[in-house]
Amino acid sequence: MAKATFQIWRGDAKGGKFQEYSTEVEEGMVVLDAVLKMQAEQINDLAVRWNCKCGRCGSCSAEINGMPKLMCMTRLNTLDLNKPVTVEPMRTFPLIKDLATDVSWNYRIKKTIKKFNPRKPDFADGTWHMVQKDVNRIQEFRKCIECFLCQDVCHVLREHHKFDEFIGPRFLVHTAALEMHPMDTEDRTRDLKDKHNVGYCNITTCCRKVCPEEIVITENAIIPLKERVVDEYYDPLRKLVMKIIGS
Repeated sequence: MAKATFQIWRGDAKGGKFQEYSTEVEEGMVVLDAVLKMQAEQINDLAVRWNCKCGRCGSCSAEINGMPKLMCMTRLNTLDLNKPVTVEPMRTFPLIKDLATDVSWNYRIKKTIKKFNPRKPDFADGTWHMVQKDVNRIQEFRKCIECFLCQDVCHVLREHHKFDEFIGPRFLVHTAALEMHPMDTEDRTRDLKDKHNVGYCNITTCCRKVCPEEIVITENAIIPLKERVVDEYYDPLRKLVMKIIGS
C-alpha cells in the first residue's frame, strides 16, 4: 500500500478549480480505480463518467497530467506518484460537472454524414464479391470506441472552435470507413470539401498519437480522403479533360 495525491477538477460550466485529495493505492490500480475509490470514500458528489472499465466503451476519457487518456487504461505505475496526479475533463467539450463533459455534438455531427449505400448484389442469391485486401483496409477504422480523445486534441476544434464547419478526426475516420468500403456507392467528396472541410486538417498527427486503439488516423484515413478531394476538384489534368468533353 502507498498513498498517492490527486488534483481533481471540481466545478461546472460556471467555473471551478482543482481540489486535492489523497488515497491509498495498490499495485495494478489504474487512475479510474483511484478516482472511484475517492468518490466512494471522500467525494460522493464527484461527477465522473465510466462504464466498462476495460478500454472498450470510451466513456472515461479525461486529461491526466495534461494528456488526453482513458482513465481505465492509465496504470498508476506509469505515473510519477511522488507529485500530485492531475485529472481534469476533456477541454474541447462543454463541461457538465467535474469530470463529465457534454459530447452530444459528436452524435449530431454523425447524422450529417451520408449513410452506407450498398451496390446491388453481384449474385442471384443476394451476395457480393469482395477482395479480401479491400475488406481488411476498413477493419482498422471499425476499431474506434468513440472515446473522442482525437476530437479533444484536434486543434481545429480545441483552439479554433470550428464546430459548425469541421467534423473532426473521429468522423473523418467514420467517413473513410464508408468511402473505402468495397460495396458502398455513395459519393461524399463534395461534402468533405464544402460541408465537412477536410482541408482544415493540417495533418499534425496529434489525433493518431492519443488513439487508445492505435488507429493510424492521419495516414490511413484523413490523407486518403484529402487525396480524393484533390483528385476530384483540384487536379488540373482532370479539369482539362472535363472541359474538353464538356462535363
